[in-house]
Amino acid sequence: MTSELRRLNQVLRHKGGCVLPLRWGDDRALVYFYRPKMLEQDLRNDLALKLLTECGYACGNPNSCIAQLIVRLRDGQDFPHEVGLFLGYPPADVDGFIHRKHACKLSGIWKVYCDVEGASRQFARCKRCTEVYMQRYQQGYSLDKLTVTD
Repeated sequence: MTSELRRLNQVLRHKGGCVLPLRWGDDRALVYFYRPKMLEQDLRNDLALKLLTECGYACGNPNSCIAQLIVRLRDGQDFPHEVGLFLGYPPADVDGFIHRKHACKLSGIWKVYCDVEGASRQFARCKRCTEVYMQRYQQGYSLDKLTVTD
């Protein structure tokens, strides 16, 4: 598994991507694919910083936040709710999910507490993208060919 992740990182690095194992166990791994530049931008958001700080993160840089996420995944019983911030979910929706201020307005890839119209459009884009990528993958396209440059 480690050699495969190294190979994937070599393939994806020139396109701005990175793959990290977040948790191992029982012949399985939870793998995180992300774009470091996008994550850095996402974690600069004031609400994202506030939420991460509330969850005990020292928000010096994205790499230290990922390291802390790995520890939380390893040590915790529950899946950390702040993981949405690492997946590009809107911080307001992550905040709504963590604090359950009110009922969610829409449920899809994530639970939506704020911008229903924007989230609906994003859900549709993700669904269409997934369909196209799965079709291309089944046609034999490599991960390198499927990954666009950031």
